[in-house]
Amino acid sequence: MGEGFSGMCPMTQGLINLESHTTIEAAVANQIPGIAYQVPDIDGKAKIMVNRTDTNEMIACVEAPLSNGKTVDTHGVGWATAIIAGMGLIASAVTSGLGHSNTAAHVAANALSLFGYFQAQAMVGMTAVPLPPIVAAWTQNFDWSMGIIKVSFMQDIFHWYIQATGGTPSNLFGALSEVSVQVAKRSLDTVENNTIKVSGIHRVAFKAGIEATNFFMTGLAFFVAFLVLVALGVVAFKGACEGAAKMKWIKGTKFLDFRNGWLTVLKGIMYRLVLIGYPQMAILCLWELTEKDSGGAITLAVFFFFSMTAILAWASFKVIRIAQRSVSLHKNPAYILYSDPASLNRWGFLYVQFRATAYYFVVPVLLYTLTKAMFIAFGQGNGTVQAVALVLIEIGYLILVAFMRPFMDKRTNIFNIAICVINFINVIFLLVFTNVFKGPGIVIGAMGVIFFILNAAFALVLLILVLISSIYALISKNPDVRYQPMRDDRTSFIKSNSQMMLSTELDALGATARGDSKGGYRKRDLEEDTDSYSSKALDASGIPLPPSTAGSMTASHRDAPRSPVSPAVPLFPTTSNDPQRNNMYNNNQMSQPNQLPLLTTTGTPRSPSRDGSRSPAASTRSQGGFDFQNQPLTRQGSNGTNWQSGAGYDRH
Repeated sequence: MGEGFSGMCPMTQGLINLESHTTIEAAVANQIPGIAYQVPDIDGKAKIMVNRTDTNEMIACVEAPLSNGKTVDTHGVGWATAIIAGMGLIASAVTSGLGHSNTAAHVAANALSLFGYFQAQAMVGMTAVPLPPIVAAWTQNFDWSMGIIKVSFMQDIFHWYIQATGGTPSNLFGALSEVSVQVAKRSLDTVENNTIKVSGIHRVAFKAGIEATNFFMTGLAFFVAFLVLVALGVVAFKGACEGAAKMKWIKGTKFLDFRNGWLTVLKGIMYRLVLIGYPQMAILCLWELTEKDSGGAITLAVFFFFSMTAILAWASFKVIRIAQRSVSLHKNPAYILYSDPASLNRWGFLYVQFRATAYYFVVPVLLYTLTKAMFIAFGQGNGTVQAVALVLIEIGYLILVAFMRPFMDKRTNIFNIAICVINFINVIFLLVFTNVFKGPGIVIGAMGVIFFILNAAFALVLLILVLISSIYALISKNPDVRYQPMRDDRTSFIKSNSQMMLSTELDALGATARGDSKGGYRKRDLEEDTDSYSSKALDASGIPLPPSTAGSMTASHRDAPRSPVSPAVPLFPTTSNDPQRNNMYNNNQMSQPNQLPLLTTTGTPRSPSRDGSRSPAASTRSQGGFDFQNQPLTRQGSNGTNWQSGAGYDRH
């Protein structure tokens, strides 16, 4: 047997530490397939039987998992995926602050979908299905998306907390010298004396080096820490912006809306983080209710589950109510959803990734997430039930997304439908891994390798796409040109940048009418529970709307929102018989011809640029543009001229 087998012959009691190597004859080595040396996390086992020489009776048997030293469970994969997903969220926040709302919406939608795919990978590993080692190792790379990150000093704190609140902390890693831990996989269904079999969430905890009684507290602690760190980051960025503005390091008035309405932005960010963390916390909280580690842990689980569920349900209700009010008043759900900056920044996390007519799709998404969490948390005792339920859930969600195509544009729909297809294929693999089809072990092992190759390639493609879009959004001067305007016409209702230099009295009047003279966001939201909307229509600034946008049945007026300012306002230029006012206005017009908004041949006011640049000179305007010098503005009704030009209201 060679050296290094001390304790084997004669065999001693207790832990046997074998550090040896044995040369295998060529005839035996040739029987080992080459795949055993090449594929990481091979699904094999080594079994050694010890017999008595004189009677040939077996007196001992040693069985251990076989490994070639290669694994796909590496820290590099986890760090790379986490950094790129986080980079997408940061890029969307920065581009939004710079005024590129279209780019920010696309980057954020893709980053959130990517994050959801990583969470779905981690959920596969949390099922009680006996997974091939390569599948268990691959899904372990995405435990960070569920808050499962081992930090030694935090584990000591959680151990103390469980014990202090009436629980009994587990000590599996301290008892490895006395017991053997068996990670559930195929053909290992029996449990011998002094052997502990781990599967599902217990398997994930063991492979992560975390005691099972600390698992819930670990995920909860990192979720709360993430909320606190992001909030502190927003506050620090607010202070940095103010300091840079005082030192005149920020040119113009960049980030002015954020500086004036940063509290509203912070609320929206916190809501979005709750949405991101809901799959994680739903599974962990519901699972903790079955484990009952301690009274303190159960209390935290109940509080966080019901509070997060209530927050998202309330936010969904408010979004649906705002959209329904917008439809009843303006025949378009996008009008109110996107016209009030406070509502958009607070509740927009639930609907900006969808097209305006699918604003309610967040409800199916939340139901889909909650249903999956319930089966994963409550079905830890039966992996087959979990696999069948997940197949039905994923195929239902895939059909719904493919049929409705609820996301904001074609590219985003393709991105998310592809994720749904891969998630459905994954749960089909999961059903095969349960061995309900009684397939040979080599087939299950081969499908485990296919599972890894498929998801590794798909994850790489998604990461590259999100990385490219994030970098482009950060380095491009005008990243919005990469994305086509969304067909729901939402940009027509989003408040223009408050950084614009108000160069004419018409621009100032339009800003006053919109209520954005100070920049930032109004505190009053459109979702307030008032009855005034049923008796008196209001626009985003709280100013009464004329009947044409307040539910008038006249078809010609229904599609064209009018200015909320009365045509009889004295400040409006007119061709009336007041020569003093006319002369004053015409002189001002002649002195500043290039600062007035441009009109196309159809009379549609052109939206101001997002970077605050002024309109081009009259000499560079296209033929057919409106000539202010030759055709003075009039009130509506005088000569039919479009009097609301320059007040910030576009016709659509």
